[in-house]
Amino acid sequence: MTPPPTDGTARLAKCFHALADNVERVVKGKRDTIELALTCLFAEGHLLVEDVPGTGKTTLARCLAASIEAEFARVQFTPDLLPSDITGVTVYRQNTGVFEFLPGPVFANIVLGDEINRASPKTQSALLEVMEERRVTADGTTHPVPRPFMVLATQNSVDMGGTYPLPEAQLDRFLMRITVGYPDHTSEVSVLKETGADPESLAPVATAQEIAELIALAAAEVQVADALYDYIVRVVAATRAVPDVRLGASPRGSVALLRAVRVRAASQSRPYAFPEDVKALAGPVLAHRLILTPEAELSGRSGADVIEEVLATVELNSGARL
Repeated sequence: MTPPPTDGTARLAKCFHALADNVERVVKGKRDTIELALTCLFAEGHLLVEDVPGTGKTTLARCLAASIEAEFARVQFTPDLLPSDITGVTVYRQNTGVFEFLPGPVFANIVLGDEINRASPKTQSALLEVMEERRVTADGTTHPVPRPFMVLATQNSVDMGGTYPLPEAQLDRFLMRITVGYPDHTSEVSVLKETGADPESLAPVATAQEIAELIALAAAEVQVADALYDYIVRVVAATRAVPDVRLGASPRGSVALLRAVRVRAASQSRPYAFPEDVKALAGPVLAHRLILTPEAELSGRSGADVIEEVLATVELNSGARL
């Protein structure tokens, strides 16, 4: 029997579903995708939304930002974008005789990086430090970004002209990679009927301070049994032993999966995480961290296929107590 929710998990679940309902007013028929994005937010991770053009990747990001009363910044990634256009620049003030750091758009709570793979590798690398350490180093001085902090990036999966593939180190810094997909027939009809619905029409249902508090509550109040820690590590380790995988998920993947699992449990008002949480989130959290062999890629295998195979073979230790 599932224990009753704590005050913290009940608060998180209420806020989580209020945000999901708000976003779904514009992003029709994609409840599962919306909840994955919110899980990423409350796990204090970064999200990569990858899909074909016109499926609502940027709309999802804008709706999420509009639903939270927090500082939002959008960066349109282009080939001529410079690292300082993202992180900021140090300028000399003649009137005071001192150098002053002018923060870039990355100093916001939610940063939308639209078409992130259209910027050069040098510009993409400007995000590496801030995505991992939540700070920017300029001229030997570190500048922390506000909390909560989330980079929400989009990229098209088919339009590769003039793009630069994201390096493995940057992909690994995204807690999840998800797709939006085409809506079903009913949802697409609803989109046509409500063409006036857009992110600007949404009123915020939570503040940045509330989100920061709930992030801390999810980490503190959701209990994880030793058996589940063991299961997560064995699932991640199994990705490194699959013959079709050249590079498996790193310990960063284990930590990311644990954070997401805690949030999923809290979003369902549960103070305990279950193996089902791991199975539901392993694909979005781990698949993009795998580098397959050339032969596997040519045969049509994907990271998601490998995760499904791993979940089918790795079981919870017999006799383990949750």
